[in-house]
Amino acid sequence: MLSRKGMLLATALTLTTTLALGSPAIAADLPQSGSIKVHSGWKSVGEVVPVGENQVFGSGNFWGVTGSGPLNGGAAVCSYTLELTNGAGPVQGACAWGDSDGDKFYVNYSGKIAASGVLDGTNKITGGTGKFKGIQGQGPFHCTTLNDKGQYNCTQQFDYSLTAAASK
Repeated sequence: MLSRKGMLLATALTLTTTLALGSPAIAADLPQSGSIKVHSGWKSVGEVVPVGENQVFGSGNFWGVTGSGPLNGGAAVCSYTLELTNGAGPVQGACAWGDSDGDKFYVNYSGKIAASGVLDGTNKITGGTGKFKGIQGQGPFHCTTLNDKGQYNCTQQFDYSLTAAASK
């Protein structure tokens, strides 16, 4: 028979194991529809080429990490192309959003950069893997420039639904 101390240790071990092994299963559940709201930080790595007076073309990648929602702790990468006149203009590209389990969903996006450095636009979900398989939807994003080093602070909202094929 276990002593009181032994029973406490066994109970603690059981609770710890349950939490450690049970959490991924809970985190893996995604409702069939809803909204995913994300706060994220980004670093832009790219090139801008002057093509005319006060006009540039640019392309590159945004590398990001999420700090909230079901994607918390996941990595993201987005490609971009842009055309700016006097520091403002359209931007577009594609992103791969990942969660801490390695599941991903993909988006195409388009938006507009203001001369102030604010970037607003819309993400359109194009597909996913794992718990995001069969995902579709869209949602807005808003980013502000933090400095002249290509760093951004963003919020995104993805209004989504999962197709019936995803639950099989």
